[in-house]
Amino acid sequence: MTLVERFLKYVGFDTQSDETTGVTPSSSGQMLFAHYLKEELENLGLEDIELDGNGYLFATLPANMDGEVPVIGFIAHMDTSPDMSGKDVKPRIVANYDGSDIVLCAEEGVVLSPSQFPELLDHKGEDLIVTDGRTLLGADDKAGIAEIVSAVVYLQQHPEIKHGKIRIGFNPDEEIGLGAHKFDVEKFGCSWAYTMDGGEVGELEFENFNAASAKIVFKGRNVHPGYAKHKMINSIRVANRFMAILPSHETPEHTEGYEGFYHLIGVTGEVEQTTVSYIVRDHDRTRFESRKRELEHLVRKINAEYGEGTALLELHDQYYNMREQIEPVMHIIDIAFEAMKAVGVEPHVKAIRGGTDGAQLSFKGLPCPNIFAGGLNFHGRYEFVPIQSMEKAMKVIVKIAELTAAR
Repeated sequence: MTLVERFLKYVGFDTQSDETTGVTPSSSGQMLFAHYLKEELENLGLEDIELDGNGYLFATLPANMDGEVPVIGFIAHMDTSPDMSGKDVKPRIVANYDGSDIVLCAEEGVVLSPSQFPELLDHKGEDLIVTDGRTLLGADDKAGIAEIVSAVVYLQQHPEIKHGKIRIGFNPDEEIGLGAHKFDVEKFGCSWAYTMDGGEVGELEFENFNAASAKIVFKGRNVHPGYAKHKMINSIRVANRFMAILPSHETPEHTEGYEGFYHLIGVTGEVEQTTVSYIVRDHDRTRFESRKRELEHLVRKINAEYGEGTALLELHDQYYNMREQIEPVMHIIDIAFEAMKAVGVEPHVKAIRGGTDGAQLSFKGLPCPNIFAGGLNFHGRYEFVPIQSMEKAMKVIVKIAELTAAR
């Protein structure tokens, strides 16, 4: 089975995660996919294959050389985003893309156009795998899984490439922030690892946001509106006042690069009670802590104005900037950088405006930067992946294994 055949097979599994179920994996399709992958790895002759009850699949490609070589790992997640359906994905290949519009679904008028997605033009002449305009594609992160498995097969077929012991890890529920929560780092047993979960060719990431979630519940007092003067407290209006106080330009639509933000992700309410949900993000740990303190301050301000207990804040840290854990072991970035250059890929080191499983794993004792998997426009119907990008990612994995053994 080729890399492309493998990927096309994988996207046929509906593995959309679901943050409402409270179980791991959060959807049954992920476990079905995990069992399929387990059987595939068994057929490839890998060792130490283990699939636990939470859907975490580990396996080993044994070393083919003597001597002390660090054990390294490659990790990808099995779930797809809850943002759009991953059921009945019908991918197709646009061969030798010519730079024009791609009609994904004529019936619904869905068109993948370089006028809206100019990154398409970076891939003229390449072969693109696209959706039918009704679902996402699933390159995030089934491209990563296909690349890892294909790299293992390549190493098996080319014993002249010397490598140490390599561990493979496929996990559920990355898209709902839980991919690393039950990942057994000790059992995985690596000195370091790489998540194959980035986007465009050349991406190499070892910085990410510090992240927190915030929920503020506003309590109101409902009175007949004809007799409400000095009695009613409309929680919707109180919530609106709170939202208006936050900096209007410190939002995702006004920020880039290392700039952090407050992102309003949900509002539900009526006069008696309104709930407002935010995510808080910043690369700098000091500014991150300052943002959380600002929310606490504004809640106190609301309570001072409307009465104690009017606003109740729930604030939870989600993950931190992995750079803190990567800087002491920067040689693992050097190896990835060198591997990309060796296979003709220009490295593009950038900070992630988001998070990966690798961020949480790094703080669990497994340094784990992120490498491109090649897909673009994740989480929606306009997602696509160039075949050539997946091939380059696979070659990077192989070269990392080779360079680690040669050091």
